[in-house]
Amino acid sequence: MTAEEGKAEEMSTAPEIEGGADITPKNDGGVLKVIKKEGTGTESPMIGDKVTVHYTGWLLDGTKFDSSRDRKDKFSFDFGKGEVIKAWDIAVGTMTSGEVCQIVCKPEYAYGSAGSPPKIPPNATLIFEIELFEFKGEDLTDDEDGGIIRRIRKKGEGYSKPNEGALVEIEIEGRHGDRVFDKRELHFEVGEGENCDLPHGLEKAIQKMEKSEESVVYLKPSYGFGRLGKPKFQIPPDAELQYEIKLKSFEKAKESWEMNTEEKLEQGSIAKQKGTQYFKEGKYKQAAVQYKKIVLWLEHETRLSDEEEAKSKSLKLAAHLNLAMCHLKLKEYSQALENCNKALELDSTNEKGLFRRGEAHLAVNDFELARADFQNVLQLYPSNKAAKVQLIICQQKIREQHEREKKMYANMFQRLAKVETDNVRKEETEMKEDKQNGVEEKTEVDVEA
Repeated sequence: MTAEEGKAEEMSTAPEIEGGADITPKNDGGVLKVIKKEGTGTESPMIGDKVTVHYTGWLLDGTKFDSSRDRKDKFSFDFGKGEVIKAWDIAVGTMTSGEVCQIVCKPEYAYGSAGSPPKIPPNATLIFEIELFEFKGEDLTDDEDGGIIRRIRKKGEGYSKPNEGALVEIEIEGRHGDRVFDKRELHFEVGEGENCDLPHGLEKAIQKMEKSEESVVYLKPSYGFGRLGKPKFQIPPDAELQYEIKLKSFEKAKESWEMNTEEKLEQGSIAKQKGTQYFKEGKYKQAAVQYKKIVLWLEHETRLSDEEEAKSKSLKLAAHLNLAMCHLKLKEYSQALENCNKALELDSTNEKGLFRRGEAHLAVNDFELARADFQNVLQLYPSNKAAKVQLIICQQKIREQHEREKKMYANMFQRLAKVETDNVRKEETEMKEDKQNGVEEKTEVDVEA
């Protein structure tokens, strides 16, 4: 019998629970808890944490109605999100890693007057034994790479969350290791946090928060201050950060569908000016945020007058060209290519679009494509000296690539020829040895007499 089977066998009947601490917020005796094995550490799950447990559940008469141990499969759920009965969200929130506890929960904290047919009758008081194995915060990154982890200490109000451009009021406390490096109250516009010395990963977390929410946010270096660190706060390169953050209030920015065409064009011009200023200051991520707004507002705008169409096209073209330049500066070459292509859809002979696409191709070693772009630039704009220089670089890279390929193939053919020669020599040697041993070569096919 395995240890797991032994554990399941031990709990085949309902445990006797005497006493137990009332752990309900109302102190109404609805959930009583007895700790059977102390856990380790002092931290307990927070709202939104992914928790992993084993459990067994009984009715008061000793009937076992469910057990993850019997299935030999641990159970995971998002804590505090209403995915389990109330008693579980209350009890698991008091546990530490490795703890084993038993709880008795009254119907109003379990399945209520309806029960859960056919196993749990109406108005049933239930007994559970729960073992907490681990818990971890919610991953807020698009790629789920663990770069932004949020744990909610206190749930916020309502369902609305700040969007890009929202005006927010926050309290923060930033930590690196055991040291507090930043403690402030701030008012700022989401997307411009860099002006307040906030890492972009923290802004992404703020956009997932509700009013009055209090959370702990853990940032990996690429979502914090990155390879450069932050000398102002004595943060070294590639540092992991932790922030305590409270979203006190916010005012959402107008969504695209809330603005008419005139407003979109007006706000687009403002965003372009802001983006250009950020770009001049070397704040490429902030500049990109502004240019993306223009695309978001105008990309699908239809039913425009001729004058509005001309303004819209001019703004979108500038936005895509400038986004391409931002992404080149940030070494995000696939996004640079994407924006160059969109700019060239609007103006197929655009000098900057062709040149920047050539730069992006060159950066990822697509030398032939880069050469074609720079040749197009020179064909259309013969006086572009930068394109002439880049074309020379491309041609040199292509020659070097051809030389490498020639050497590689030459070496490959030499190796193949050597193998062939070695095989022939081996066969000749074997034939000589056979003759010496009296084995004659057969030159005809045997025929039956």
